[in-house]
Amino acid sequence: MLRQRTGFPAEEELVICTVTQVQPHCVFCRLDEYDRTGLIHISEIAPGRIRNIREYVQEEKKIICKILRIDLQKGHIDLSLRRVNEMQRRGKLNEIKQEQLAEKIVEQCARQLNKVPLEVYTKVAKPLIDSYGGLFPAFEEVSQGKLALETLGIEKALSKALTEAILQRIKPPIVDIHGDLTVTSYAPNGIELVRDALTKAEAVPGKPQIRYKGAGIYHIKVTAENYKDAEKSLKAAVDTATSTLEKAKATVQWVRHEA
Repeated sequence: MLRQRTGFPAEEELVICTVTQVQPHCVFCRLDEYDRTGLIHISEIAPGRIRNIREYVQEEKKIICKILRIDLQKGHIDLSLRRVNEMQRRGKLNEIKQEQLAEKIVEQCARQLNKVPLEVYTKVAKPLIDSYGGLFPAFEEVSQGKLALETLGIEKALSKALTEAILQRIKPPIVDIHGDLTVTSYAPNGIELVRDALTKAEAVPGKPQIRYKGAGIYHIKVTAENYKDAEKSLKAAVDTATSTLEKAKATVQWVRHEA
């Protein structure tokens, strides 16, 4: 990774480490994101009794640890492997992969512009990390058309090259949520009532997609960049259709489909 953090990590922070030395009762690690070393006591390797510490860690293995304690005066960092659950481990690994992708984009653009990758990274990293905490979150904003890199002080030629590379390699996140709305109406103009209700539902923000499945069942789907917006749009569509139909004395049943 090109990014090297300064100072010490925070307590409770998740960090990626490389095992450098395994001893009978402890493990020494290098914190990959910091120019620091840390120690995992055997009691923090895994729950329960450990007969052979090497069943869990080996030299050069990459592991995700939690920062337990930091002694700033001595420079000691105590780590825990067992206090990191699977969801946290996957989340941290995904964060690292995303940042590595962003770094590769910077390297690609540096070579394209005949510049030294580390020098370009240094120019780009500070404004993006200061504003977004990392390169990838900022690049996601660029991919969604929410950020122009020049507004953060990045020179025009580099901003253009980066933006083109970002649009090619980072696609905006897509979320699909959907369900079925079953409608029963005995009104003489029932078809018109249903059509009117669904037309209103399709007009809510987020542009829900509605199609007829048969037997009075209508499939409603919303596609958005995140779950919050998708849920909001789907709820608005269902509430709009339901309230309109119930006023017309129709019976409505909504069934949400799980992903």
